[in-house]
Amino acid sequence: MKKMPAHYPFIMPALVLLVLIVIFPTIFLYYISMTNYDMTVGWEAKRFVWFENFLYLFFDEPLFWKSLGITFIFVSVTVSCELVLGMLVALGLSRINRSKRLFVSLIIIPMVCTPSIISLMWKLILNTEYGVANYLLGLVRIGNINWLGTGTALASVILVDIWEWTPFMVLMLYAALQALPEEPFEAAVADGANKIQIFFYITLPMMMKLALIALTLRLIDSFKVFDTVYGLTQGGPGSATEVFSMRIFRIGFQHSNWTGRASAYAIIMLLIMSPLFSRLTRLLRDR
Repeated sequence: MKKMPAHYPFIMPALVLLVLIVIFPTIFLYYISMTNYDMTVGWEAKRFVWFENFLYLFFDEPLFWKSLGITFIFVSVTVSCELVLGMLVALGLSRINRSKRLFVSLIIIPMVCTPSIISLMWKLILNTEYGVANYLLGLVRIGNINWLGTGTALASVILVDIWEWTPFMVLMLYAALQALPEEPFEAAVADGANKIQIFFYITLPMMMKLALIALTLRLIDSFKVFDTVYGLTQGGPGSATEVFSMRIFRIGFQHSNWTGRASAYAIIMLLIMSPLFSRLTRLLRDR
């Protein structure tokens, strides 16, 4: 009888946890998406409908494409702004000699706060009648803005997410800058390169690997955003800020309890995310 490899006992706990918290729930999700399961009628009343839930979402669900579009707008704007702002702040921090630890401590405050507290705080700041934002606008003779109204709610949610998660980009990019060797920069200065040339031809290529890691993590987190949107607007007014994860919650738990259709939503979300992040992971491995 072949002897079991010595490393198996050490990896088995991790494999068991992986099966319990990742593989089994994923298989169960696919199973539920093929049924008409509704939490209000009980488990025994469910029946297989195969791909009916997916066909419903693509052709009969009025808010499917809208929520998908809102999600892509949210992800593209927030991640792009966070990457650019994070790079600018990281470059500024790298040039500060005094009180650097104090600046870093202040910068990471939004990131370490819980999303529920952040949502409540910004809901008060953006309040139309007594919020700080409209008070400051009033000082410069600008009228009140309904920040969480139909036309501006999505922009407000994007603003809050940028404020909350730009510190993450700052820390990742600042760490990448601190890890760069000095010799290439000294050689570039000796050859007469200016600051812009040094940044685009030396700094950016050398820190690209960690920048891609930060970008991938933020893309994943932004695509499945829920807590900030729920705390600020609950997907409203109407469906103005109803991102994909918020739509899943509304279908599966808040409005109709259509668990099968909500599961189909979640699978579509997974299928959309997987190729994108596989491509980013491949780029990271190639580098």
